[in-house]
Amino acid sequence: MSAFKAACVQLNSGNDMSANLNAASGAVRAAAEQGAQFIMLPEYVALLDGSGRVMRENSYPENEHPALSAFQSLARETQTWLLVGSLTLKVDGERMANRSYLLAADGAVVARYDKIHMFDATLPSGKAIRESGAYRPGEQGVIATTPWGDLGMTVCYDLRFPQLYRALAKAGSIFLAVPSSFQRETGVAHWHSLLRARAIENLSYVFAPAMCGAHPGNRTTYGHSLIIDPWGKILTELGDEPGIAIADINPDEVARVRGMLPSLEHDRAFGAPAVHSVSNHAYSAE
Repeated sequence: MSAFKAACVQLNSGNDMSANLNAASGAVRAAAEQGAQFIMLPEYVALLDGSGRVMRENSYPENEHPALSAFQSLARETQTWLLVGSLTLKVDGERMANRSYLLAADGAVVARYDKIHMFDATLPSGKAIRESGAYRPGEQGVIATTPWGDLGMTVCYDLRFPQLYRALAKAGSIFLAVPSSFQRETGVAHWHSLLRARAIENLSYVFAPAMCGAHPGNRTTYGHSLIIDPWGKILTELGDEPGIAIADINPDEVARVRGMLPSLEHDRAFGAPAVHSVSNHAYSAE
């Protein structure tokens, strides 16, 4: 596989879709001017508001979504492959789909992935977030073929479920995408550790374009977009402001590292854990 330049775009999207698309488009054009051939955008790239009502009111069916058509035109204009981190889609029922798209350089939709794991959690501050109330979870892992190798598609909270990444790597992915709007509170504690772990465990490149800063509806995201190599080395990282992270990617490095440490081949099936407790055994206190 040939080497290429990858870019992760970091944004501070709000609830003005037109302004968000202008900011994202400007960053994509700037990344392309710097030589990036594969450019990745964060989760909720077209709109981010902490209110589920606002997100729902600004969602569209796929064939009517203004952001999707705008990004397809942008891919054609820049002649780059684009990962649209996620858009909110109107689907059957009240809940939305949080859907990631991979676009080829001619604007064609190569793959779609609906976020599988819903962030239903209470932050250390006591703030509760219940994504499952607004979003319908996906049910299928997705691998997409790019000119440089296979890409496993995931979104944000998926990061905490290593079995998904293992399945993607075992099925042939050499790149793992994690477009995110990671909460600041959890990002400070876990973002770097989880992303490096997914790269190390699966001997894969990890691309993590992220949202940053304060957003409407009392939402704050961590930023720190990262590109990590198959050995777990951080190749490039942004801070807590919008920007572009670019790195040279050598797909052959995955084969080299996997050949040196073939842990993907060492997986073994095993039975459910046997649980042993004191009540199962004779016990006498002395």
